[in-house]
Amino acid sequence: MTAREHRGTTTVSARAVRRIAGRAVTEALPGRAARTTGASATVRGGRAEIAVDVALPYPAPLTPAVRRVQDHVTARTGELTGLDVRTARVGVTALDPDRTAPPEAPPRETAPGGRVPRRWWAERRLPLGVLTLLATLTCGALAADLILVHTGHRPAAAWRTGTLHWLYAHGPGERPVTLAALGCALLGVWLIVLAVTPGRRGLLTAHAPAPATHVAVDRGAVAALLRDTAAATEGVDTVAVRVRRRRVTVRAALAFGDRAAAREQITDAAARALAGCGLRRPPRLRVAVRPLPVWTPPPAGTAPAPAVLAAPAGGS
Repeated sequence: MTAREHRGTTTVSARAVRRIAGRAVTEALPGRAARTTGASATVRGGRAEIAVDVALPYPAPLTPAVRRVQDHVTARTGELTGLDVRTARVGVTALDPDRTAPPEAPPRETAPGGRVPRRWWAERRLPLGVLTLLATLTCGALAADLILVHTGHRPAAAWRTGTLHWLYAHGPGERPVTLAALGCALLGVWLIVLAVTPGRRGLLTAHAPAPATHVAVDRGAVAALLRDTAAATEGVDTVAVRVRRRRVTVRAALAFGDRAAAREQITDAAARALAGCGLRRPPRLRVAVRPLPVWTPPPAGTAPAPAVLAAPAGGS
């Protein structure tokens, strides 16, 4: 038997875990095309954390599909890497029309015990990382200087004594002190705003099929879905969609056909598409249809208006 100190060590890189998770997404929905639009992975020892962005087929129940992708990616990645994989985070960034699959009824209620959040909270990794780095460097430098002074009998560092002397010589009424206090106050207000606001305004939460599962849909995906739905109406030339947290506005330009009938068709189709997304708080739908301007030729025998040329300034 090989001695313990001579045994090899197997290390699975985060890049390999990310690629395996991306490939597992394509295996999650048998017979339906799901693809990866982005993936990230973090490996710490024998544990791994995975987050994948996916494009799911449409029409299909969104929350069961996300749940299947989440379970399959977690299990498949753990099986192939041998790591302890936490439940993968899945974000839906696009919906691909699937004309061959029959539509399924979307779920109407949240699973028992599941609580759907109103907003998708951001992790604030960048502000938290910057704040932690600054605090670590400041506290570490101060602690190191104090240890050297008390144990190594060295004089205090010049930066510490200089700072204390500067603070002793300058009062609170001076401009540098006032500006520094104002900067600290603004930084504190910014941190408070980050702490009490959810962020991630581009995501809309949806009903979850199981407890402890959060599902969100990107606003761009909802806008693309409604744009394609409205464009399929006969006579519609162009469509503009704006998705907000509580309101969706669809503006269509009608090339031909009845305006009222086209508006009714677009409203019904868009309402069904929004219901299929399974959003926790379905936004109010507003549809506006305007006819395209029709060009009419001038009457026969009418002379065209003469062109007026403006003389350049200063010319003779």
